[in-house]
Amino acid sequence: MRNYFIKGLLFFLFTANFVTSAQELKLASDIWPPFTNSEKEKSIALEIVHQALSQSNIDSKTSILKFKDVIEGIESNAFDGSAALWKTAEREKTMLFSDPYLQNQLVLVANKNTNVENPNLEGKKLGLIKGYAYGDEITANKKIEFVFSKDNQENLEKLLSGEIDYFLVDNLLIQYMLEYQVNDVNKYLEIAQKPYSKKSLHFAINKKVPNAEKIMADFNTQIKKMMMDGSYNDIMQLDRIKMDVDNDGVSEIILSSNLIVEQNSNRSYSLFYDQTKTEGFYFNNKHYPDWESVPAQYKNNIPAQKNTLAPPIGLQIKI
Repeated sequence: MRNYFIKGLLFFLFTANFVTSAQELKLASDIWPPFTNSEKEKSIALEIVHQALSQSNIDSKTSILKFKDVIEGIESNAFDGSAALWKTAEREKTMLFSDPYLQNQLVLVANKNTNVENPNLEGKKLGLIKGYAYGDEITANKKIEFVFSKDNQENLEKLLSGEIDYFLVDNLLIQYMLEYQVNDVNKYLEIAQKPYSKKSLHFAINKKVPNAEKIMADFNTQIKKMMMDGSYNDIMQLDRIKMDVDNDGVSEIILSSNLIVEQNSNRSYSLFYDQTKTEGFYFNNKHYPDWESVPAQYKNNIPAQKNTLAPPIGLQIKI
């Protein structure tokens, strides 16, 4: 009987330890497509963060709230953190921030043959999205007429119909348009190469969360692994992204498993605008110093033409 009791006790202690070994985080975000959104909608930032945490044996779930409730909830310990926040000195008092895993690059878009690189916007109508926190760097200029729409698609349609002169949109959505509607984009739109505004995007948790520093260190490690194995591309639905994977000051082009046959680094989406120098490729966790080194069998995998399809997220030109 004593042996049965000891075995039962050991089993209980083992299973109890196993059950509690995976930490769970309660996260919160607002609706901010395509980065964060409700459960059944495409949410790039949420998918990236949840997957990286899962690979660190951390369970996580995100509640969608109004933005002010997100910040208040984290500061009051009702939530552990958020998958997608901009870093500020005020927030750093109570939160730990990850290395940046994306950058929001807002670019100007206008009708064809319009100056978008250094335009004088005074007296012009600039399309923005209602409810977005653009910050004073954009909205403080009282000489610009701001026109607010419900989403990016409405802004695009207002531009094409002449109701506004420019609109601001995240460069990632432009990348989707170039992937799926490159001919229409080139025919109808002028898109700035230099961002009008840019801010890095981070995963953040309250400093009071148990093992907060280890969670953050493991998260940063898993993000790099996801970049090198191509799963980052899969979530973003892009064949090529550019990122300085090894922190040597030079970006690599990271290829998805659906490799496009032609070499065209200009069509690679740069996760960070300031990382301009590019050398080499990553494919399935392996580094290739140049295009010639990429095995021929991968180059022969020619995907179907995309520009006849609707983009997976965001904007679509409807003429």
